[in-house]
Amino acid sequence: MNYLLAMAPQGEGGSSLISTLIMFGAIFAIFYFMIIRPQQKKAKEREKMLSEVQKGDKVVTSGGLHGTVAGMDEKTILLDVGNNVKMKFERSAVGAVVKSKDE
Repeated sequence: MNYLLAMAPQGEGGSSLISTLIMFGAIFAIFYFMIIRPQQKKAKEREKMLSEVQKGDKVVTSGGLHGTVAGMDEKTILLDVGNNVKMKFERSAVGAVVKSKDE
């Protein structure tokens, strides 16, 4: 009988579990605020930038090609890269808007 009492968990095991859970919660919070949240914010900004691209805007593609927006579709964009050369790209290929036609 004394053997069973010696094997029974003591009261300190519960505090160890709580501190472990608190530590995992803190690690998750750090990952959320330092990695996940900024990445979501950047993705929203990119989606906003892509939705606001208009005909006449000067853009740079993710491949480094500079051009002026000559036309747009739902998923594609037509870029005039000079000398009446027009190339069709996916909208997601636009890396940055350099300046608008109004500026």
